[in-house]
Amino acid sequence: MSVSKPAVPVAVNGTGNHNNHIEMRDTHEQMYKRRHNLYPSKVTVVLGAQWGDEGKGKVVDMLATDADIVCRCQGGNNAGHTVVVDGKDFDFHLLPSGIIHEKCSSVIGNGVVIHLPGLFEELAKNEAKGLKSWETRLIISNRAHLVLDMHQQVDGLQEAEKGGKSLGTTKKGIGPCYSSKATRNGIRVSDLLGDFKVFSEKVEALAAMFKRLYPDFSIDLNAELTRYREFAERLRPLVRDSVSFLHTSLKEGKNVLVEGANAAMLDIDFGTYPYVTSSNCSIGGVLTGLGLPPQSIGEVIGVVKAYTTRVGDGPFPTELHDEIGSLLQKRGGEVGVTTLRIRRCGWLDLALLRYTSMVNGYTALCLTKLDILDTLPEIKVAVSYNLNGKKIDYFPGSITDLGQVEVNYITVPGWLQCTENVRDFAELPAQAQDYIRLIENEMDVPVKWIGVGKGRESIICVKD
Repeated sequence: MSVSKPAVPVAVNGTGNHNNHIEMRDTHEQMYKRRHNLYPSKVTVVLGAQWGDEGKGKVVDMLATDADIVCRCQGGNNAGHTVVVDGKDFDFHLLPSGIIHEKCSSVIGNGVVIHLPGLFEELAKNEAKGLKSWETRLIISNRAHLVLDMHQQVDGLQEAEKGGKSLGTTKKGIGPCYSSKATRNGIRVSDLLGDFKVFSEKVEALAAMFKRLYPDFSIDLNAELTRYREFAERLRPLVRDSVSFLHTSLKEGKNVLVEGANAAMLDIDFGTYPYVTSSNCSIGGVLTGLGLPPQSIGEVIGVVKAYTTRVGDGPFPTELHDEIGSLLQKRGGEVGVTTLRIRRCGWLDLALLRYTSMVNGYTALCLTKLDILDTLPEIKVAVSYNLNGKKIDYFPGSITDLGQVEVNYITVPGWLQCTENVRDFAELPAQAQDYIRLIENEMDVPVKWIGVGKGRESIICVKD
């Protein structure tokens, strides 16, 4: 039982002289309550729950209708989010998907690594498709690190050195840039906008280090520095302290939406290491990538494809190597937005999803691409793994163990009906409803949205 104590008088100048002006300090309980309720609005987070390509962009686009600010918190232009509006495909790699909404501000946070040529090219392409007024709505953190062309060159050189053991990176320079950040010779946006002589020295030092490490590395420093002097002036109006901007916005009651890039199983700590990306794409990356405290987080929405896909190498317990896998690939249009590589396809894996939910704390799920399963007479769902002949209640941390698991499936009937035009949960075929309820029961997380098509209008909102 806690007992409230009276407010305590303190001297403002700290001398303890009671003849000085005295203020009343709040009790610990009052301070606790004020800090606990510091943010009248809470941040909504959208995260990929599998190996990426779950359809996060469309979910963010839907939720951005009610958002004031949409943020990217990590990763770089190795991400690819597609939003379809009025039949036009908008492809985003660095920009938050919510930038389409003209009332939304868009923040590229400190945890993002930014390739400026790619950013300006992306803006131009989407502007040609109808993106408007981004100049007044895009905010870039002064603490974000820059991906230079030399990082991309090094990415390719590192992959070449691995030979047949390539990790299948996008070669966008993301890994080398995060490596520079970790070894404290990275270059930030604030460096570019500061003393250009100091920026030039940092670029030269980084280039000299890469040359020592990789004999085939080459760079025209004069051309690179000339180009970045021009970039600095284009970038300057967009840059600000994003941490203070977001905290002020939350205290003012603004609705903030965070768009996670990549996905939980590509997280550098919790994914199928080393077949992962170079950033934390789980809930922890949201906090460090934007400078947000845990108590500011509200909803954490896990986006789940109705089956499983992944791009590149690495273990994939439910992968299908038969005609059903080919069917999912063709019907689902499973080609990477960034890499243009064919995605590997397999059955939905609930053992994997329970693991990523444990890490991220999903409060709700959005199930996408349900319509891709429309033509299957029966559907398998992975519910658990066996390792060395015994059922395990954890997700293997070793890719060797994960590659050796035996998957325990349950088989459910398909619905053999087109769901593309359904807009109400009650109108879904009974077998499709059962499939969704199975996911909810196994995950103990409600499915609040269901995607049944490409467009922003093709999402079913599930009402309690």
